[in-house]
Amino acid sequence: MTTRRDFLQTTAAAGMTMALPMAAQAQAGEGIRLGLLTVKTGPLASGGIDMERALVMYLAERNNMMAGQKVQLFVADTGGVPATAKSKVQELVELNKVHVLMGPLAAFEALAIDDYIKAQKIPTLSVAAADDMTQRKPNPWFVRATSSSSQCSHVMADHCAKTLKFKRMAMIADDIAYGHEMNAGFQRVFEENGGKIVQKMFPPLTAPDYGSFLAQLKTDVDGIFLGFAGSNGFRFVRQFNEYGLRNKMTIVGGMTALDEAVLRNMGDEALGIQTVCWYSAELDNPINAKFAPAFRKQFSYDPGYYASGTYVSGAILEAAVKAIGGKVNDRDALMAALKKTNIATARGNVKFDEFGNVVGDVYIRQVARKEGRLVNSVIKTYPNVSQFWNYDPKQFLANPVYSRDWPPAKNLES
Repeated sequence: MTTRRDFLQTTAAAGMTMALPMAAQAQAGEGIRLGLLTVKTGPLASGGIDMERALVMYLAERNNMMAGQKVQLFVADTGGVPATAKSKVQELVELNKVHVLMGPLAAFEALAIDDYIKAQKIPTLSVAAADDMTQRKPNPWFVRATSSSSQCSHVMADHCAKTLKFKRMAMIADDIAYGHEMNAGFQRVFEENGGKIVQKMFPPLTAPDYGSFLAQLKTDVDGIFLGFAGSNGFRFVRQFNEYGLRNKMTIVGGMTALDEAVLRNMGDEALGIQTVCWYSAELDNPINAKFAPAFRKQFSYDPGYYASGTYVSGAILEAAVKAIGGKVNDRDALMAALKKTNIATARGNVKFDEFGNVVGDVYIRQVARKEGRLVNSVIKTYPNVSQFWNYDPKQFLANPVYSRDWPPAKNLES
């Protein structure tokens, strides 16, 4: 039996092939060729599929038109593999002749295609969170309307220290750049507010289960911060509960630990867990009041980080294309217009700093049950959060990029 997801994946894959003969016609200046670099296979697929679904929805709402021009969408599946990401972006640019790129999903993919984007001068609206793409090594052809890896974890660390009054915490995250950077940002702010990170664990992205890590987990802590992506947060929480640890410590999570894309598969084990993100399907603003219910009606679950990432990016692209009168062949003008964008979106107001990274509201969310489904209910808002948190940007950038080893752990216990 063919499911809706199978149909979407099949048609999107076919779309890449079917659109090829049209590229030569569009090359004459007719229409906008938009490339989406996403993940549709592997442990990150749930988010990658949401990226495509939301972008297709955004375009369909506008009859696939922007600034009076027809938009052709070309979709490429990286499988969450850096080498594949690079070959797929080359296809989009050199074969499909895209004017602008959206994606990729993962930080390690963004780092893998960084040099190519610069060399080809392709305006890129990324969902990937790799910190240094908008910090020490800013890519002039790259803007990010979602968040850097550490941007939201700074906020959660502040919340844990000042509101939850945690003193001792453990951290666990996927052993990838995203996990390293997210946890490092959390550690820095938490420790600077008097807390202690006493344990750090980094399971492989494709870990079959977390039993060996749960067996090592210290139980004399106030809480554990989860820096997972894709479906890994869902799998960890389920095993965490099976091991009877829920009554011994509190779980808090980063942007994608309990994303709506996986929350729909969870039960009571998720109730009450607090996470941090720049988006929630529960946000009360006019644009999200239309987007979230429409997405839920079509796909039977709420949009999360990945879906809202491309939906918001679509709005930013449309605003920039309108600002330059639809002349997308002028890459310099398009890139300049993207960086100047300051608009209301489904996540709230979006504007960019001098490095092309978003400055916007960040939300503390708590899992609750609403109308029979689990939702990330917004309980607190941190307004106008920068990727540099409250630090002076020059001083922030004088330090190494966040990693497994920086900042050095001050309080780890054996």
